[in-house]
Amino acid sequence: MDIRIHSDFSNANLDEMKEVYASVKWTKHTNEIIKQVFEASNVIALVTVNGRIIGFGRAMTDGVFNAAIYDVVVHRDFQRQGIAKKIMGFLLDKLSNVSCVHLLSTTGNEDFYRKLGLKRLKTGMARYLNPNLSDEYLE
Repeated sequence: MDIRIHSDFSNANLDEMKEVYASVKWTKHTNEIIKQVFEASNVIALVTVNGRIIGFGRAMTDGVFNAAIYDVVVHRDFQRQGIAKKIMGFLLDKLSNVSCVHLLSTTGNEDFYRKLGLKRLKTGMARYLNPNLSDEYLE
């Protein structure tokens, strides 16, 4: 299995990326949305196996003070193989000189990120337009 990680989004197969999202039941990601959010991100990690995208992550940063990591997703058929850890390592390496890196974990994945050195925020705040997400993530 030829596993590679890179940050070149210019020729990314959006259908493969949509399939990765769908495999973890994130079904609102159309090709247009995927293109928009990845093009707006200035740090990208794409993981391919034999040339096919099976995982990714992205971040937005000012390059000095703050960054936020989003969408660390691995196709369900490739989970539990250390790929998400590689994605996080790649992103955190690219953000190594940024003072503060934020990340919102999906429910149930908090321990994974804790093992990578991230900690809970005391003063984190958010707003969600979707009431279901508000119920899930907000106090």
